[in-house]
Amino acid sequence: MARNESKLWKYLKQNTPSISWTRLENSSVQGTPDLLAYNKKGHFFTVELKVSQRNSVRLSPHQISFHLRHPNNSFICIQAISCGRLKLYEGRQIQSLVARGLELEPLAEGLADCLKVFEKV
Repeated sequence: MARNESKLWKYLKQNTPSISWTRLENSSVQGTPDLLAYNKKGHFFTVELKVSQRNSVRLSPHQISFHLRHPNNSFICIQAISCGRLKLYEGRQIQSLVARGLELEPLAEGLADCLKVFEKV
């Protein structure tokens, strides 16, 4: 189980070979998601990585703004330490995610289900 975003990134990269991942190290544009991904259907999408030990999820105002402006093909992937599972949310769910935290029903839960979503984008 990944305990920080760097380990979560490595875990995703190693366990989802059907997705081409690019880690975005962008300090000039605040709020830019952590990952740019490309699937075999030829579609790009972004993923914000988070690791949460509590129900709440820390998202900066810039990260929230990004997902409000880009609700399609954007995701927030959270390693929920409490249950030991990945939870995937769509960018369009950002306001509900901030308000309800991990109590919000995810789009997908677990690596296999997250990968299915990524492959269908």
